[in-house]
Amino acid sequence: MSLISTLFLAALGALTFQIFYFSPIDPVLLEIPPSLFSTLSTKNNQLQNVIKLGEGFLKQPEDVCVDKEGTIYTSTRDGWIKRLPRNGNWENWKYIHNSTLIGITTAKDGGLIVCDGTKGLLKVTEDGFSVILSLENDSQLRFADDVIEAVDGNIYFSVPSTKFGLHSMHLDVLEARPHGQLLKYNPTSNETVIVVHDLALANGVALSKDQDFIVVCETWKFRCMRHWLKGINKGKTDTFIENLPGGPDNINLAPDGSFWIALVQLTSEKTRFVHTSMVIKHLLASFPKLISLINTSNKSAMVVKVTNEGKIIKKIGDSEGKVMNFVTSAVEFEDHLYLGSLTSNFVGKFPLQMRRKSENIL
Repeated sequence: MSLISTLFLAALGALTFQIFYFSPIDPVLLEIPPSLFSTLSTKNNQLQNVIKLGEGFLKQPEDVCVDKEGTIYTSTRDGWIKRLPRNGNWENWKYIHNSTLIGITTAKDGGLIVCDGTKGLLKVTEDGFSVILSLENDSQLRFADDVIEAVDGNIYFSVPSTKFGLHSMHLDVLEARPHGQLLKYNPTSNETVIVVHDLALANGVALSKDQDFIVVCETWKFRCMRHWLKGINKGKTDTFIENLPGGPDNINLAPDGSFWIALVQLTSEKTRFVHTSMVIKHLLASFPKLISLINTSNKSAMVVKVTNEGKIIKKIGDSEGKVMNFVTSAVEFEDHLYLGSLTSNFVGKFPLQMRRKSENIL
Protein backbone atom coordinates (compact mmCIF):
# COMPACT_ATOMS: atom_id res chain seq x y z
CA MET A 1 0.00 0.00 0.00
CA SER A 2 2.89 2.30 0.82
CA LEU A 3 4.38 1.74 -2.65
CA ILE A 4 1.02 2.37 -4.33
CA SER A 5 0.54 5.57 -2.35
CA THR A 6 4.01 6.74 -3.26
CA LEU A 7 3.44 6.04 -6.96
CA PHE A 8 0.07 7.80 -6.84
CA LEU A 9 1.53 10.88 -5.19
CA ALA A 10 4.42 10.92 -7.64
CA ALA A 11 2.03 10.68 -10.60
CA LEU A 12 -0.15 13.41 -9.12
CA GLY A 13 2.88 15.62 -8.58
CA ALA A 14 4.10 15.06 -12.13
CA LEU A 15 0.64 15.88 -13.52
CA THR A 16 0.43 19.04 -11.43
CA PHE A 17 3.88 20.10 -12.59
CA GLN A 18 2.91 19.42 -16.20
CA ILE A 19 -0.32 21.44 -15.93
CA PHE A 20 1.09 24.50 -14.18
CA TYR A 21 4.69 24.69 -15.41
CA PHE A 22 3.93 24.02 -19.07
CA SER A 23 0.57 25.76 -19.12
CA PRO A 24 0.17 27.97 -22.22
CA ILE A 25 -1.76 30.60 -20.23
CA ASP A 26 -1.15 33.02 -17.39
CA PRO A 27 -4.76 33.37 -16.24
CA VAL A 28 -6.75 35.71 -14.06
CA LEU A 29 -10.33 35.25 -12.92
CA LEU A 30 -13.07 36.49 -15.24
CA GLU A 31 -15.96 38.57 -13.97
CA ILE A 32 -19.32 37.48 -15.41
CA PRO A 33 -22.09 40.13 -15.62
CA PRO A 34 -24.85 39.33 -13.10
CA SER A 35 -27.53 39.98 -15.71
CA LEU A 36 -26.21 37.27 -18.02
CA PHE A 37 -27.83 34.24 -16.45
CA SER A 38 -31.21 35.85 -15.81
CA THR A 39 -31.38 36.76 -19.51
CA LEU A 40 -30.36 33.29 -20.64
CA SER A 41 -33.13 31.74 -18.57
CA THR A 42 -35.77 33.84 -20.33
CA LYS A 43 -37.49 32.19 -23.29
CA ASN A 44 -36.88 34.06 -26.52
CA ASN A 45 -37.46 31.92 -29.58
CA GLN A 46 -38.37 34.29 -32.42
CA LEU A 47 -35.33 33.15 -34.40
CA GLN A 48 -36.84 29.71 -34.70
CA ASN A 49 -38.94 31.30 -37.46
CA VAL A 50 -36.00 32.19 -39.73
CA ILE A 51 -36.04 31.38 -43.42
CA LYS A 52 -33.05 29.19 -44.28
CA LEU A 53 -31.15 30.57 -47.26
CA GLY A 54 -28.71 28.29 -49.08
CA GLU A 55 -29.27 25.38 -46.69
CA GLY A 56 -26.69 22.67 -47.38
CA PHE A 57 -24.75 24.89 -49.80
CA LEU A 58 -23.11 27.06 -47.15
CA LYS A 59 -20.59 25.74 -44.65
CA GLN A 60 -20.51 27.71 -41.42
CA PRO A 61 -21.15 31.19 -42.88
CA GLU A 62 -19.42 33.31 -40.22
CA ASP A 63 -20.13 36.80 -41.58
CA VAL A 64 -22.62 38.35 -43.98
CA CYS A 65 -22.72 41.61 -45.93
CA VAL A 66 -24.93 43.15 -48.63
CA ASP A 67 -23.79 45.43 -51.47
CA LYS A 68 -25.68 48.36 -53.00
CA GLU A 69 -27.23 46.09 -55.66
CA GLY A 70 -28.75 43.89 -52.97
CA THR A 71 -26.37 40.97 -53.48
CA ILE A 72 -25.74 39.01 -50.28
CA TYR A 73 -22.21 37.73 -49.61
CA THR A 74 -20.89 35.36 -46.98
CA SER A 75 -17.54 33.79 -46.09
CA THR A 76 -17.56 30.03 -45.52
CA ARG A 77 -15.25 27.42 -43.97
CA ASP A 78 -14.60 25.70 -47.32
CA GLY A 79 -12.61 28.65 -48.65
CA TRP A 80 -15.31 30.29 -50.73
CA ILE A 81 -16.87 33.71 -50.82
CA LYS A 82 -20.42 32.81 -51.84
CA ARG A 83 -23.12 35.18 -52.96
CA LEU A 84 -26.84 35.41 -53.57
CA PRO A 85 -27.72 37.94 -56.31
CA ARG A 86 -31.05 39.72 -56.02
CA ASN A 87 -33.72 37.50 -57.58
CA GLY A 88 -31.03 34.86 -58.22
CA ASN A 89 -29.62 31.69 -56.70
CA TRP A 90 -26.66 31.08 -54.44
CA GLU A 91 -23.39 30.67 -56.30
CA ASN A 92 -19.73 30.05 -55.62
CA TRP A 93 -18.19 33.45 -56.35
CA LYS A 94 -14.49 33.53 -55.49
CA TYR A 95 -12.34 30.72 -54.10
CA ILE A 96 -9.66 31.92 -51.66
CA HIS A 97 -8.31 28.43 -50.97
CA ASN A 98 -8.33 28.91 -47.23
CA SER A 99 -10.60 27.84 -44.38
CA THR A 100 -9.84 30.91 -42.26
CA LEU A 101 -12.06 33.53 -43.94
CA ILE A 102 -13.74 35.59 -41.22
CA GLY A 103 -15.09 39.16 -41.34
CA ILE A 104 -16.21 40.70 -44.63
CA THR A 105 -17.43 44.14 -45.67
CA THR A 106 -18.25 45.95 -48.89
CA ALA A 107 -15.60 48.31 -50.28
CA LYS A 108 -16.57 51.82 -51.31
CA ASP A 109 -15.11 51.35 -54.82
CA GLY A 110 -16.74 47.96 -55.33
CA GLY A 111 -15.93 44.42 -54.31
CA LEU A 112 -15.27 43.23 -50.78
CA ILE A 113 -12.63 43.55 -48.09
CA VAL A 114 -12.15 40.20 -46.38
CA CYS A 115 -10.28 39.17 -43.24
CA ASP A 116 -8.26 36.03 -43.80
CA GLY A 117 -6.90 34.46 -40.63
CA THR A 118 -3.56 33.63 -42.25
CA LYS A 119 -3.16 35.87 -45.31
CA GLY A 120 -4.31 39.19 -43.84
CA LEU A 121 -6.69 41.73 -45.36
CA LEU A 122 -7.83 40.84 -48.88
CA LYS A 123 -9.58 42.79 -51.63
CA VAL A 124 -11.96 40.53 -53.54
CA THR A 125 -13.45 41.62 -56.87
CA GLU A 126 -14.76 40.05 -60.04
CA ASP A 127 -11.14 39.71 -61.18
CA GLY A 128 -10.09 37.65 -58.15
CA PHE A 129 -8.39 38.64 -54.93
CA SER A 130 -5.28 40.50 -53.84
CA VAL A 131 -3.63 41.11 -50.48
CA ILE A 132 -4.21 44.62 -49.12
CA LEU A 133 -2.24 44.11 -45.92
CA SER A 134 -0.21 41.02 -45.12
CA LEU A 135 0.05 39.94 -41.51
CA GLU A 136 2.30 36.95 -42.15
CA ASN A 137 5.57 38.78 -41.45
CA ASP A 138 4.42 40.78 -38.43
CA SER A 139 4.79 38.83 -35.20
CA GLN A 140 2.49 41.27 -33.40
CA LEU A 141 -0.48 40.67 -35.71
CA ARG A 142 -1.75 37.13 -35.27
CA PHE A 143 -4.81 37.59 -37.47
CA ALA A 144 -7.49 40.06 -38.49
CA ASP A 145 -11.05 39.31 -37.39
CA ASP A 146 -13.45 42.01 -38.62
CA VAL A 147 -13.08 45.03 -40.87
CA ILE A 148 -14.86 48.21 -41.98
CA GLU A 149 -13.88 50.91 -44.48
CA ALA A 150 -14.47 54.61 -43.77
CA VAL A 151 -15.49 57.19 -46.36
CA ASP A 152 -12.00 58.68 -46.22
CA GLY A 153 -10.53 55.36 -47.36
CA ASN A 154 -9.04 54.33 -44.03
CA ILE A 155 -9.61 50.68 -43.13
CA TYR A 156 -10.28 49.76 -39.51
CA PHE A 157 -9.87 46.16 -38.38
CA SER A 158 -9.69 44.18 -35.18
CA VAL A 159 -6.97 41.82 -33.98
CA PRO A 160 -8.53 39.59 -31.29
CA SER A 161 -5.25 38.64 -29.68
CA THR A 162 -1.55 39.36 -30.17
CA LYS A 163 -0.71 36.27 -28.09
CA PHE A 164 -3.00 33.53 -29.35
CA GLY A 165 -3.82 32.52 -32.90
CA LEU A 166 -7.11 31.86 -34.67
CA HIS A 167 -7.39 28.27 -33.52
CA SER A 168 -6.43 29.08 -29.92
CA MET A 169 -9.08 31.64 -29.04
CA HIS A 170 -10.28 29.44 -26.18
CA LEU A 171 -6.92 30.14 -24.53
CA ASP A 172 -7.49 33.88 -24.78
CA VAL A 173 -10.85 33.49 -22.99
CA LEU A 174 -9.32 31.23 -20.33
CA GLU A 175 -6.39 33.56 -19.71
CA ALA A 176 -8.76 36.55 -19.50
CA ARG A 177 -6.02 39.10 -20.09
CA PRO A 178 -6.53 41.78 -22.77
CA HIS A 179 -4.36 41.12 -25.81
CA GLY A 180 -6.67 42.57 -28.49
CA GLN A 181 -6.31 45.64 -30.67
CA LEU A 182 -8.22 47.94 -33.00
CA LEU A 183 -6.01 49.06 -35.88
CA LYS A 184 -6.24 51.52 -38.76
CA TYR A 185 -4.66 50.96 -42.14
CA ASN A 186 -4.12 53.95 -44.44
CA PRO A 187 -3.85 52.63 -48.02
CA THR A 188 -2.46 55.96 -49.28
CA SER A 189 0.52 56.04 -46.92
CA ASN A 190 0.62 52.25 -46.47
CA GLU A 191 0.80 52.78 -42.72
CA THR A 192 -0.87 50.77 -39.96
CA VAL A 193 -1.38 52.29 -36.51
CA ILE A 194 -2.89 50.97 -33.28
CA VAL A 195 -6.06 52.91 -32.47
CA VAL A 196 -7.00 51.07 -29.25
CA HIS A 197 -4.98 48.40 -27.44
CA ASP A 198 -5.51 46.12 -24.44
CA LEU A 199 -8.91 44.93 -25.67
CA ALA A 200 -10.53 41.74 -24.41
CA LEU A 201 -10.73 39.60 -27.56
CA ALA A 202 -11.38 42.43 -30.01
CA ASN A 203 -14.03 41.21 -32.43
CA GLY A 204 -16.65 43.05 -34.52
CA VAL A 205 -16.14 46.65 -35.68
CA ALA A 206 -18.67 49.18 -36.99
CA LEU A 207 -18.71 52.87 -37.84
CA SER A 208 -21.52 55.13 -36.71
CA LYS A 209 -23.87 56.56 -39.33
CA ASP A 210 -22.06 59.94 -39.28
CA GLN A 211 -18.70 58.17 -38.92
CA ASP A 212 -17.89 60.30 -35.90
CA PHE A 213 -17.03 57.20 -33.86
CA ILE A 214 -16.19 53.54 -34.30
CA VAL A 215 -17.37 50.69 -32.07
CA VAL A 216 -15.32 47.55 -31.37
CA CYS A 217 -16.65 44.49 -29.52
CA GLU A 218 -14.83 42.97 -26.54
CA THR A 219 -16.18 39.44 -26.51
CA TRP A 220 -15.22 38.10 -23.09
CA LYS A 221 -15.73 41.46 -21.38
CA PHE A 222 -19.38 41.38 -22.53
CA ARG A 223 -19.12 44.96 -23.73
CA CYS A 224 -18.36 47.23 -26.70
CA MET A 225 -15.95 50.15 -26.67
CA ARG A 226 -16.32 53.41 -28.61
CA HIS A 227 -13.45 55.39 -30.09
CA TRP A 228 -14.22 58.93 -31.21
CA LEU A 229 -12.99 59.96 -34.66
CA LYS A 230 -14.48 63.47 -34.77
CA GLY A 231 -15.80 66.18 -32.47
CA ILE A 232 -14.71 67.38 -29.05
CA ASN A 233 -13.98 63.81 -27.92
CA LYS A 234 -11.78 62.99 -30.91
CA GLY A 235 -9.08 60.50 -29.96
CA LYS A 236 -10.82 59.39 -26.76
CA THR A 237 -12.09 55.88 -26.03
CA ASP A 238 -15.00 55.11 -23.73
CA THR A 239 -17.56 52.36 -23.07
CA PHE A 240 -20.37 52.20 -25.62
CA ILE A 241 -22.37 49.42 -23.90
CA GLU A 242 -21.53 46.95 -21.12
CA ASN A 243 -23.09 44.05 -19.21
CA LEU A 244 -24.40 42.54 -22.44
CA PRO A 245 -26.34 39.25 -22.08
CA GLY A 246 -23.68 37.40 -24.06
CA GLY A 247 -20.28 37.88 -25.64
CA PRO A 248 -20.53 40.36 -28.54
CA ASP A 249 -19.22 38.91 -31.79
CA ASN A 250 -19.89 40.97 -34.91
CA ILE A 251 -21.63 44.36 -34.93
CA ASN A 252 -23.26 46.06 -37.92
CA LEU A 253 -24.80 49.46 -38.52
CA ALA A 254 -28.56 49.43 -39.14
CA PRO A 255 -30.20 51.77 -41.69
CA ASP A 256 -31.69 53.93 -38.90
CA GLY A 257 -28.30 54.55 -37.26
CA SER A 258 -28.62 51.94 -34.54
CA PHE A 259 -26.53 48.76 -34.36
CA TRP A 260 -27.20 45.02 -34.51
CA ILE A 261 -24.92 42.92 -32.30
CA ALA A 262 -24.68 39.13 -32.48
CA LEU A 263 -24.07 37.60 -29.04
CA VAL A 264 -22.49 34.22 -28.30
CA GLN A 265 -23.04 32.24 -25.12
CA LEU A 266 -19.59 31.97 -23.57
CA THR A 267 -20.78 30.42 -20.34
CA SER A 268 -23.85 29.27 -18.44
CA GLU A 269 -24.93 28.91 -14.83
CA LYS A 270 -23.57 25.34 -14.86
CA THR A 271 -20.18 26.25 -16.34
CA ARG A 272 -19.43 29.61 -14.72
CA PHE A 273 -17.18 27.77 -12.23
CA VAL A 274 -14.56 27.56 -14.98
CA HIS A 275 -13.96 31.30 -14.78
CA THR A 276 -13.68 31.34 -10.99
CA SER A 277 -10.93 28.73 -10.62
CA MET A 278 -7.29 29.14 -11.64
CA VAL A 279 -6.72 25.38 -11.35
CA ILE A 280 -9.54 24.55 -13.76
CA LYS A 281 -8.33 27.20 -16.22
CA HIS A 282 -4.85 25.64 -16.29
CA LEU A 283 -6.35 22.15 -16.60
CA LEU A 284 -8.52 23.09 -19.59
CA ALA A 285 -5.64 24.94 -21.25
CA SER A 286 -3.43 21.85 -20.94
CA PHE A 287 -6.11 19.42 -22.11
CA PRO A 288 -8.22 21.32 -24.69
CA LYS A 289 -10.37 18.28 -25.51
CA LEU A 290 -12.09 18.85 -22.17
CA ILE A 291 -13.46 22.14 -23.46
CA SER A 292 -15.93 20.36 -25.73
CA LEU A 293 -17.56 18.91 -22.60
CA ILE A 294 -18.45 22.35 -21.27
CA ASN A 295 -18.90 24.29 -24.52
CA THR A 296 -22.10 26.36 -24.43
CA SER A 297 -21.69 28.46 -27.59
CA ASN A 298 -23.98 26.20 -29.64
CA LYS A 299 -26.77 26.02 -27.07
CA SER A 300 -28.61 29.19 -28.01
CA ALA A 301 -28.68 32.31 -30.17
CA MET A 302 -29.27 35.97 -29.41
CA VAL A 303 -29.15 39.21 -31.37
CA VAL A 304 -29.70 42.65 -29.86
CA LYS A 305 -30.42 46.03 -31.41
CA VAL A 306 -28.67 48.92 -29.70
CA THR A 307 -29.29 52.64 -30.14
CA ASN A 308 -26.64 55.12 -31.22
CA GLU A 309 -26.24 55.94 -27.52
CA GLY A 310 -25.65 52.31 -26.49
CA LYS A 311 -29.05 51.24 -25.14
CA ILE A 312 -30.64 47.87 -25.94
CA ILE A 313 -34.03 48.32 -27.63
CA LYS A 314 -34.63 44.83 -29.05
CA LYS A 315 -33.69 41.25 -28.26
CA ILE A 316 -34.31 38.44 -30.73
CA GLY A 317 -33.19 34.90 -30.05
CA ASP A 318 -33.49 31.15 -30.04
CA SER A 319 -32.96 30.37 -26.38
CA GLU A 320 -33.21 26.62 -27.05
CA GLY A 321 -30.86 26.61 -30.02
CA LYS A 322 -33.28 24.48 -32.02
CA VAL A 323 -32.93 26.35 -35.33
CA MET A 324 -30.29 29.04 -34.81
CA ASN A 325 -27.28 28.87 -32.51
CA PHE A 326 -23.80 30.36 -32.29
CA VAL A 327 -24.97 33.37 -34.33
CA THR A 328 -21.92 35.46 -35.19
CA SER A 329 -23.32 38.14 -37.51
CA ALA A 330 -26.57 40.09 -38.01
CA VAL A 331 -27.09 42.46 -40.94
CA GLU A 332 -30.28 44.42 -41.65
CA PHE A 333 -31.36 44.92 -45.26
CA GLU A 334 -34.79 45.87 -46.59
CA ASP A 335 -36.66 45.03 -43.37
CA HIS A 336 -34.99 41.64 -42.96
CA LEU A 337 -32.18 40.49 -40.71
CA TYR A 338 -29.56 38.21 -42.27
CA LEU A 339 -27.76 35.97 -39.80
CA GLY A 340 -24.42 34.18 -40.04
CA SER A 341 -23.42 31.29 -37.78
CA LEU A 342 -20.41 29.07 -37.17
CA THR A 343 -22.59 25.99 -36.66
CA SER A 344 -25.17 26.29 -39.44
CA ASN A 345 -25.22 25.33 -43.12
CA PHE A 346 -27.43 28.26 -44.09
CA VAL A 347 -27.84 32.02 -43.68
CA GLY A 348 -30.89 32.86 -41.60
CA LYS A 349 -33.35 35.43 -42.94
CA PHE A 350 -35.63 36.95 -40.31
CA PRO A 351 -38.50 39.32 -41.28
CA LEU A 352 -38.46 42.43 -39.09
CA GLN A 353 -41.82 43.79 -40.27
CA MET A 354 -43.64 40.89 -38.64
CA ARG A 355 -41.68 41.57 -35.47
CA ARG A 356 -42.73 45.23 -35.44
CA LYS A 357 -46.47 44.54 -35.72
CA SER A 358 -46.64 42.76 -32.39
CA GLU A 359 -43.43 43.84 -30.76
CA ASN A 360 -42.59 43.00 -27.17
CA ILE A 361 -39.25 44.77 -26.89
CA LEU A 362 -37.86 43.30 -23.70
